[in-house]
Amino acid sequence: MTSQALPVSNNERSDILDALRGFALFGVLFDNIIGFSGWGMMGETAQASLRTWPADGILGLLELTFIKGKFYSLFSLLFGIGFSIILIRNEQKGVNPLKIFYRRLIILLLFGVVHSYFLWEGDILLLYALIGLVLPLFRKCSDRSLLIWAAVFIASPILIDIIKVLFNFRAGAFLESIATRVDTRNGITDDNYRQYLYKEGSGWQEWRNWQQSGLFWRYSYLIESNRIPKVLGMFLLGFWAGRKMMYVHLENHVSLFKKMRRWGFIIGIPSALACTYFEIFAREHMKSDFAHIGNTVFYALSVVPLCLAYTSVICLHWIKKKGNSKLKVLAPMGRMALTNYLMQTILCVIIFYGVGFGIGGKIGLAIVYPIAIGIYVLQVIYSNLWFRYFNYGPFEWIWRMLTYGKRLTILKNK
Repeated sequence: MTSQALPVSNNERSDILDALRGFALFGVLFDNIIGFSGWGMMGETAQASLRTWPADGILGLLELTFIKGKFYSLFSLLFGIGFSIILIRNEQKGVNPLKIFYRRLIILLLFGVVHSYFLWEGDILLLYALIGLVLPLFRKCSDRSLLIWAAVFIASPILIDIIKVLFNFRAGAFLESIATRVDTRNGITDDNYRQYLYKEGSGWQEWRNWQQSGLFWRYSYLIESNRIPKVLGMFLLGFWAGRKMMYVHLENHVSLFKKMRRWGFIIGIPSALACTYFEIFAREHMKSDFAHIGNTVFYALSVVPLCLAYTSVICLHWIKKKGNSKLKVLAPMGRMALTNYLMQTILCVIIFYGVGFGIGGKIGLAIVYPIAIGIYVLQVIYSNLWFRYFNYGPFEWIWRMLTYGKRLTILKNK
């Protein structure tokens, strides 16, 4: 036993976890690129006027039904597993795991602050770091208690939204009011915000103006959409799975994976279709409050089941191939998930915003999604090439050195 805290070495890494991270980045990009491209801010009239309509509308409905929320849920699950690895590994070495965990979270929080304020308001790193601070409170819970707490947090948005409707209460209103004041000062109004980043002549100043209020809008939305308890619930579910070492002994859990695949799709697909109906179409036929509650209920019944179903499909395939799956090509991308997540932002800003090529706000999803596929394929290729010569992704290298206070060799020994 050693009392020295060390990062996980390359030969200790789990290929299935890295492949799942690489897979999750695919869905994250497809979700986020709707915001980057300006499609998500276009009005219905502007969307319908594009040459690629109605294909764009169909792609948008498919994304909303089968992608939105499911891949961030997978990332949350993997975050919880990562917490269990830090906890178990350092306790075995006689090291205080919480010291390492909190130091790692603080560095992630700093990455999130910089990413949120200077690059893109849709950042998820800061949220993960803030919610992760409470994870150690559950480390002494039994397996059964962890599952109960996870279920409670994942389902809690239903009760929260019912209370909001009954008492006409908006928890994120305060942050929204701050964002509105900042926008007013910078000349962003209800009339111009849809094209503010993409208008002719838009550049660095518009981007900075947008980011000044972005963090307030972002956290107003996260609070109003009850994202915080959902993410915490997935963290706890991942912590449970990691504590059971499921990623090490996949073959011992074939029956569980088959059940999650079957019931995940049986429950998740109809619920996802219903969720899409309540989010897009129901407001034409019923009061907005009822439509909102319906959306919340079916979101809770679709996102986690489909996330677990997708995960189970990959795990069962991995077991069938005895770890020699072609999906291993995604593992290098997952090993540098932080770098690739940040690179998706940088590439999208360059492609879509006025500070770069400025093609956002003018094209539909039928063009946007092939661009997303191109970015993803590029990331898979350069991630595989990168690890021929380096031990860590560039941002992972910085993260680990700051976490462990040690100088790590990034270049591989020839």
